[in-house]
Amino acid sequence: MSLRPAALFTSLTSLVLALTAVSASAAEPPGPPTADISVEASRSSPNDLFRAEVYAEATDASPGELARRVNLTVTQAIQTARAYPAVKVRSAGSATYPVYGKSGRTIDAWRMRSSLALESSDSAVLSELLGKLQQNMAVTGLNASPAPATLKKSTDEAIVEALGAFEARARLVAGTLGKKWKIRQISVHTGGIQPKPMIAYARTAPMMSADGGAPAPIEAGDSPVTVNVSGQIELLE
Repeated sequence: MSLRPAALFTSLTSLVLALTAVSASAAEPPGPPTADISVEASRSSPNDLFRAEVYAEATDASPGELARRVNLTVTQAIQTARAYPAVKVRSAGSATYPVYGKSGRTIDAWRMRSSLALESSDSAVLSELLGKLQQNMAVTGLNASPAPATLKKSTDEAIVEALGAFEARARLVAGTLGKKWKIRQISVHTGGIQPKPMIAYARTAPMMSADGGAPAPIEAGDSPVTVNVSGQIELLE
């Protein structure tokens, strides 16, 4: 089977280009040797920002009466929280659900749940407020994490330490081989922080203490901050 002139010309051109590329590649001197380096640095960042969520929940055959009861509880909670300016308070959602009878076709009652989110950098103040709110509301979650400024400071310190470790490792590798070195490329990776759960609270009913207002226990602790630095160095004569 013979090739047409146009097809033959295209094949010859591709072959010439391929041979030229191979020849040019063979003519290029090899680059300097490289070494891949990876290091890690960690810091403990204090948990100094505390968040909690409280909710009021009730069931009633009358939607209007149900809303009145739950809204009154939440309004009273907001008024109580206003006496604690160190605590930020915001609405965290409200929902009403039908409660069906045994047949599953008729609505016997209505259930409503309304939540408030609390945030403070003062654990003692938040603890005291939670103790008061638990007289009529339940706590669905409480966690602690580093505040943004605290996290940034700890992360910056970990980055400085990791970069220093990278430089020390590069110097060790190159020095052992009797070479000089320079950075070819480098990447810095920081990990995120997961808020630390403080206590697993009941979700079905308010938690009452003997006097109806004991402070909620809070233990802040620390969160680990980890920075990974990876890169490549060139080994020079």
